[in-house]
Amino acid sequence: MNELIIELVEISPREFFGLQNSNIDLLKKYFPKLKIVARGSKIKAYGDEDILEEFDKRLTMLLRHFADYNKLDENDIDRILQSESSADYETSASSGEVLVHGVSGKLIKAQTANQRKMVELTKKYDMVFAIGPAGTGKTYTAVALAIKALKEKQVRRIILTRPAVEAGENLGFLPGDLKEKLDPYMQPLYDALRDMIPFEKLESFIEKGVIQIAPMAFMRGRTLDNAFVILDEAQNTTHAQMKMFLTRMGNNAKFMITGDPSQIDLPRRMISGLKEIMIILKNVEGVGMVYLDDKDVMRHKLVKRVIAAYKDIETRN
Repeated sequence: MNELIIELVEISPREFFGLQNSNIDLLKKYFPKLKIVARGSKIKAYGDEDILEEFDKRLTMLLRHFADYNKLDENDIDRILQSESSADYETSASSGEVLVHGVSGKLIKAQTANQRKMVELTKKYDMVFAIGPAGTGKTYTAVALAIKALKEKQVRRIILTRPAVEAGENLGFLPGDLKEKLDPYMQPLYDALRDMIPFEKLESFIEKGVIQIAPMAFMRGRTLDNAFVILDEAQNTTHAQMKMFLTRMGNNAKFMITGDPSQIDLPRRMISGLKEIMIILKNVEGVGMVYLDDKDVMRHKLVKRVIAAYKDIETRN
């Protein structure tokens, strides 16, 4: 029987192994034909040479991830071990790039291959589409890129917008004025901002108009220049809204459009502006597109399984 020994260097075994060796237990499930033992600062594995070679590659990827992000949880392990090859999860120069130093010293980085592609495309293009299912970090990464651009004085303001489409609910029946009705709907954008900017500074930015959060209708008639503009939930735009929004682009502007074509809340028989524009701009020079998938899911591991189950049903139908 072949043996592989890996010693952890400058990494806390307790944190890497997980609470009560939970991370090691998960490794054992992925490699049932190996005998894996974690003791002290060493991980020992026994088994066939070809399986040990694959185990060595995957463990190296996990160690790199831990070194980059100083954390390793069940979602991280699932994502890394399920990637088709080490190239899919290779730590590139951009992967270690800190986009924003968030609240309480939190380091905000792109954590998956496609999130890193969002970062690279934003450097290359002024208009980028990030398309994929829920939980893949589209909005969060987009907001981090916007704040990075603002802090580095590449732009003077950040504009965040969403089409105010009611997902099975009627906004008109909610209490309060227009702002009070819409604030809960824009909450995901506020959540991302509060993770990255201290509360008082964020309030000041919003008060001064440096950061603007508004529904899609408020974009009409404006020229959006010197700004990083994010259109979130773009699958719920109509043809007219998408055309109106994209033609607002002014000088020295970055446009990031995020959306999930599988979660459209528009009335039946109404074409999604996102689905349509993905075809229209497919071969247009200067436009970048990145497609995220279940490998990029950053939420609970069940989210990935839910997405896969829906995909399976849709494929069969």
